Amino acid sequence: MHLLKSDAQTDRRGFFKKSLALIFGGVAALLPVAAAIRALTDPLRRKTAGGGAVRITSLDALLQDGVPRKFPVFASRTDAWNKFVNVPVGAVYLRRMSDGKVEALNVVCPHAGCFVDYSASRSEFVCPCHNSSFKLGGQIANPASPSPRALDSLPVEIRPDGSVWVTFQNFQAGRADKVPVA
Repeated sequence: MHLLKSDAQTDRRGFFKKSLALIFGGVAALLPVAAAIRALTDPLRRKTAGGGAVRITSLDALLQDGVPRKFPVFASRTDAWNKFVNVPVGAVYLRRMSDGKVEALNVVCPHAGCFVDYSASRSEFVCPCHNSSFKLGGQIANPASPSPRALDSLPVEIRPDGSVWVTFQNFQAGRADKVPVA
């Protein structure tokens, strides 16, 4: 009988040893897995780099008469895993104002996101998708226009060397308020 009690204690000790070994082994195996998951998802937790002023053209390229000209916008962007250098990110209309300042308007229609065209004969911007129309300053030209807001104006900086820089940003279409696209 004494032997049975000793065997039971040995079995119990063996069970605890095996259980502790299993627990510690599991924790030891989970640590590298957790570190790998963190490393793989790290780019998703970082904010997208981009934004800031982008050089568009020189001041000499803009007409003195205030007629807008369309310019592509090229910028470097970094997303979760990739860095893109000097890629097209949109376009802007630039025009010289009578006071010598430069106005920049995003070419994207706030209604549905189509690119607007400038109609020289009408002296206004026209959206080919749903016939929204906008005055030279970007305001809605026709009250029946489906666009919920005016064209999106963008900050402009004229540098001492005569280059025109625009803080380019796209905004959500279909909204009355300007909400930046992330």
